[in-house]
Amino acid sequence: MNSFRRGREAGYLSETSASLPPLPSVFTPMRAPAGVAALDHAAALAAGHGAGLLAWAPGEHWAEAALVLEPEEAGEARLALLAGCNALADALATSAPAELPLGFAWPGGLLLNGGRCGLVQVRPGPDGLLLLGFRLRLAFASGHEAGLLPGETALREEGAEPTSAAELTVAWALHLMAGLDSWQARGWQRMAETYLARLLDPGAEAGLKRGIDPATGALLLDRAGVQEVRPC
Repeated sequence: MNSFRRGREAGYLSETSASLPPLPSVFTPMRAPAGVAALDHAAALAAGHGAGLLAWAPGEHWAEAALVLEPEEAGEARLALLAGCNALADALATSAPAELPLGFAWPGGLLLNGGRCGLVQVRPGPDGLLLLGFRLRLAFASGHEAGLLPGETALREEGAEPTSAAELTVAWALHLMAGLDSWQARGWQRMAETYLARLLDPGAEAGLKRGIDPATGALLLDRAGVQEVRPC
């Protein structure tokens, strides 16, 4: 995965951060206009800015961000989804209670205490680029009634420390950068193992073996020799 534009020097930027805390200069942060999703904003700007563009959308109830990547091979797009999921889980580790059950629903759903709280997505971009983004519910809107959205939850609903969309965006971007560097240096297997250890759907019944197809990113299930493939 050739994650970021070549030739950018290491360092921290202080311009165009759009109210984000400082980030390494491999990122070009761009704040999405009101009402525009981060993934859509990244798609609109990707051709002009290239890899490293980090679009984000501030909000009281939702956090959204999307990073433009430059995959070297088509198969890397689906594996990048695993890196995005791992980065989001790692970003939440500092704000969510340590005992809070956190895991993934295949392929990109984020579950907190069994409730759906967020989603990680990949989308093709222009000129062979790749868009990788997340959307996470920080809190329910004022006046929300319990049980109105069965099976869904919010970060603060589960007792997490108050976290802003900007803080979560930066934490996700930094963890993602570390994960992509590790992928490039050590291969994709460790990344997949970390993801699978957090995968809650399907349940880990006795005798179930799980793996990831590196060519397609599909989930491979083996139940006593009976194999199943779940596309990404």
